[in-house]
Amino acid sequence: MRSISAFASVALLLTGITVAFAHAELKRAVPPAGGIVAAAPNEVTVIFSEPLETAFSTLVVRDSAGKQVDKGDAHIDKDDRTTMRVSLQPLPRGTYTVKWRVVTVDTHRTEGTFTFTVSEDAK
Repeated sequence: MRSISAFASVALLLTGITVAFAHAELKRAVPPAGGIVAAAPNEVTVIFSEPLETAFSTLVVRDSAGKQVDKGDAHIDKDDRTTMRVSLQPLPRGTYTVKWRVVTVDTHRTEGTFTFTVSEDAK
């Protein structure tokens, strides 16, 4: 009986460690990270591996000069809490940086950046 209890304790401990190190990962973005698009998008959508906490998650888009070009309306999709969107102002050709900082519902924080380019040369 003691060995079963010890095994169960170790299993729970290991499971807890696995969960403790879990963080939301960026799974997909539209426009795609590093992508080139021919037409300027109306919004940026980012999709993560875990549900996000609305109050502590942000999404900002800046042009190459560092000027914010989103409309400041970043929000988490109410039907899919792994998805966050932000509307964009009309964008001219150029490269844009998307910066995200998210907190998952289990309070883990992750952040990152990626770029996309609006160009006539998109295929």
